[in-house]
Amino acid sequence: MNPPTIAVDLRAALGTLTGIGVYTRALATELGQRSRIRILGVAHRAPDDPGWLAEAGIEWEEQSTPSGVLWQQLVLPRRLRRGDIDLFWSPLQTLPVLPAPVPLVTTVHDLTALLLPETHRLKVRWSQIPFLKKSLDRARRIVAVSEATAEDLRRVFPDSRDRIRVVPNGVDPAFRPAAPEEIEGFRKDRDLPEGYLFYAGTLEPRKNVALLLDAWEILRAEEEHPLPLVLAGPYGWKSRRLARRLEELRPEGLRVLGHLPREDLIRWMQAARVFVYPSLYEGFGLPAAEAMACGVPVVATDAGSLPEVVDGAGILVSPEDSRALAEAIRRILDEPELGRDLGRRGRERAARFRWDRSAARLEELFLSILENGGPGS
Repeated sequence: MNPPTIAVDLRAALGTLTGIGVYTRALATELGQRSRIRILGVAHRAPDDPGWLAEAGIEWEEQSTPSGVLWQQLVLPRRLRRGDIDLFWSPLQTLPVLPAPVPLVTTVHDLTALLLPETHRLKVRWSQIPFLKKSLDRARRIVAVSEATAEDLRRVFPDSRDRIRVVPNGVDPAFRPAAPEEIEGFRKDRDLPEGYLFYAGTLEPRKNVALLLDAWEILRAEEEHPLPLVLAGPYGWKSRRLARRLEELRPEGLRVLGHLPREDLIRWMQAARVFVYPSLYEGFGLPAAEAMACGVPVVATDAGSLPEVVDGAGILVSPEDSRALAEAIRRILDEPELGRDLGRRGRERAARFRWDRSAARLEELFLSILENGGPGS
């Protein structure tokens, strides 16, 4: 008997990977290697690098459409009616709102488009807000990446309560502590000092990078030899003012690396003294988990799911208190034993987040839906 075919919306994994793209590719790759289901990737355009699809055993279809939203709402429903797909999964929060002949599953990462609309560009709000409630109504199951996101769903969309399942994100095994000689070699190659503060993520309002800059300037004013600050990640929406400030701070020891390939990101993370994640809200907060997996002490904000992810393995502060952020960083720098303890606890905590476990739970979810039978809407 042939395994059931699960169609997956791969739009987020077609180009440069950021948050949801990392999630989509990691889970699609794991699911593609499982024997009880067949994965069919679908999207409105071809991927920039199709090689990973073949390596993961994922079949591919493109229904060329000028817009991803138009594809999802108008073209995809026709494709699902062809009769050779058993279930459709969207890692992108929204689903086709027209009736579908197969069960529909969606992953919700966060509800910031509704709860913090000012932190998103109009394009994101337009692609999310009009479709979100209808998508959740259509979904046979709703996957939340954290208990915090699940609780937001229950509060904002109480009718979805009984269909929510929490499946946490994973951390790529490549995020691991580096040997001292590896770190030393990396620092020499990059002409780096013994340590630096590190942030990884999009440079946009929701990530609250301005708070980190304020805290760093406090440390620079009060410390005789303050550590440099390194920021990795692409500029996002509404970042012009931030970009000007970053340019002004470059002569003071700030480095802005832009988007990094995964291998480079791991190296920069491993060699950091402290990883700082000042976000206003996170549905999961994967960079913090990745830093913990590398054994790097983490300072993050007590916002969204970050307390759930860090869970005693880092220091949490208010997303509005730059002085508290500076003091937390200073504690780790001044107390080596605290830094070592946080690094150890972080590794133990991060080991609980694995993509293969997440994929196994998703596979079981898909199969349980199909075993129950019935249409998707």
